[in-house]
Amino acid sequence: MSGSNLHSSGELSHLADEESENKTPLLADLRLWAVIGIIALLAAPHFFYPVMVAKVLCFALFAAAFNLLLGFAGLLSFGHAAFFGFSAYVTGYCLQSLGLTAELGILAGTATGALLGLLIGLIAIRRQGIYFAMITLALAQMVYFVCLQAPFTGGEDGLQGVPRRSLFGIIDMTSNMSVYYLVLAIFCFGIFIVYRTVHSPFGQVLKSIRENEDRAISLGYDADRYKLMAFVLSAALSGLAGSTKVMVFQLASLTDVQWQMSGEVVLMAVLGGIGTMLGPILGATIIITLQNELAQIGSLTTIVQGAVFVACVLLFRRGIVGELSHRWNQWRGRSIEPASEAQESRSEV
Repeated sequence: MSGSNLHSSGELSHLADEESENKTPLLADLRLWAVIGIIALLAAPHFFYPVMVAKVLCFALFAAAFNLLLGFAGLLSFGHAAFFGFSAYVTGYCLQSLGLTAELGILAGTATGALLGLLIGLIAIRRQGIYFAMITLALAQMVYFVCLQAPFTGGEDGLQGVPRRSLFGIIDMTSNMSVYYLVLAIFCFGIFIVYRTVHSPFGQVLKSIRENEDRAISLGYDADRYKLMAFVLSAALSGLAGSTKVMVFQLASLTDVQWQMSGEVVLMAVLGGIGTMLGPILGATIIITLQNELAQIGSLTTIVQGAVFVACVLLFRRGIVGELSHRWNQWRGRSIEPASEAQESRSEV
């Protein structure tokens, strides 16, 4: 092994060690939170409207996919609605016009999201900062106009009444409960993919590129290739979320591919806390719940969302989960320090 590779491995190991030191028993034990969350989600449709909870899960997966790109790769995209919305159209078309089963329709939508992510990524990935964000926005607007004009999308009406095809040809998907548990399974799968990616050597390289791209390049990593892979994975998971949403609402519309949708997913991730696992899920839950509860006030909902966002930015500059984690670390650090001093005193005695 070359000295450069050894140095690179050492850098990644150091980064991983720092990350493990910063974890806390309360906020970092994601396995415990996962068990609690799954139990709560299994019971949720018995206490809340299943379609509402399923919508939250779809957007939580969408926000987690976006956070993979922004929070861990440091790339701000204003075009993620293209993957979410266009994949929804493809899945809707496969289910409605081609008569494919549910899993094949969702796979087709997810693959479309990945392919679209590859095409957009190849164009945009060599740019950084605001230039990258603007290119993704411009290309996403092109996708929007394709969806508006293409014959298979239904134009301004979208695809309505998309049938809920059976799963694997044998499991009936016509009831809201069966669709909810399908959405829950897909959500858990998507979050697991994000978690494994973030905590893999690939994820460590992404974090090093986010922190100091020039240094990562000097260590021998092809930053553009890693960022492109992260972009494609994020696009695929966004497509998976959009495809799943079609199963829930039996509808694919221009709303899903508009630039406002890209703004909403940014809001969800920032509100919950970018660079955290739980943040985007919490942010999506808050935003979707607000939209549902304030639906009767119409366009004023956007104003309320903006006010909530401003308040959270002022009160929780790292996002809700990020700020709570930071304060917990501060409190834990103060509590550990006296204990360490007491231990040293006993050792001296």
